[in-house]
Amino acid sequence: MIMSNKENILKIWPEIDWIKNKELKEKVSAAWEWAIDNSVLSADDLMEIPFSLLIKDCNVTFMNHKRTCVHLAVDIAKRMQENFGDEIEINMDILIAGAILIDVGKLLEYEMIDGKLSTSDYGSKVRHPFSGVAIAARFDLPADVQHIIGTHSKEGELGKRTVESIIVHHADFVSFEPFKA
Repeated sequence: MIMSNKENILKIWPEIDWIKNKELKEKVSAAWEWAIDNSVLSADDLMEIPFSLLIKDCNVTFMNHKRTCVHLAVDIAKRMQENFGDEIEINMDILIAGAILIDVGKLLEYEMIDGKLSTSDYGSKVRHPFSGVAIAARFDLPADVQHIIGTHSKEGELGKRTVESIIVHHADFVSFEPFKA
């Protein structure tokens, strides 16, 4: 049985169902569907490729890293809400959507040369935070989600991050930095 793109997205991203807002959930899924449709990679490839081409002999997969980042962000946010109560406001749907989408632009960064994954010409000129924001804008995702995508990496150092972006940024780096040699 051949799965539809939407089924493939929900297979690799069951965390999309954590988003309570139906419209936001559909937009996140549609953005991933579009990215896969416009990538050299399939949804299944994301379960096997390394999460970074910058780390030699990286054995952690793209989806393992991404899923870890989403789970860490949610865990951090919940702990902050438990400990700080009304002193902090965290929009969990925005946080989850942003965490799921921070690397969607990476799908446009890749090309296959002789069966080997590498950075495309486009990817060498337009890093994934920028292409990710463009994909999110294409699906009319909220500015707060686009902000998380655009500020999750080093490109975000110049701006003021929202609380959701701060959490996702740190969750991403906690699940990236230990693997850098």
